[in-house]
Amino acid sequence: MLMTKAKTWLLNEDGAVTVDWVVLCAAVIGMGMVVLQPIAFSTTSSTADLSIYVESLPVGYGNN
Repeated sequence: MLMTKAKTWLLNEDGAVTVDWVVLCAAVIGMGMVVLQPIAFSTTSSTADLSIYVESLPVGYGNN
C-alpha cells in the first residue's frame, strides 16, 4: 500500500505545468531586462545631451 502511494505520487504530473510556467515567465522577464538595459542607458545619455542643448538656448524678450 505504501509503495502504491509512493509510485502514484512520483508519477503525478499536476505540479509540473506550474513549474514550467514559472520557468518560462522568468526567462521572458530575464530576456526583457537584458534587451532593455542598453536602451535605458542610451536614453539617459540622450536626455543629458538634450538638457545641455535646452540650457544653451536664449530665453525671454531681450535675448532674441
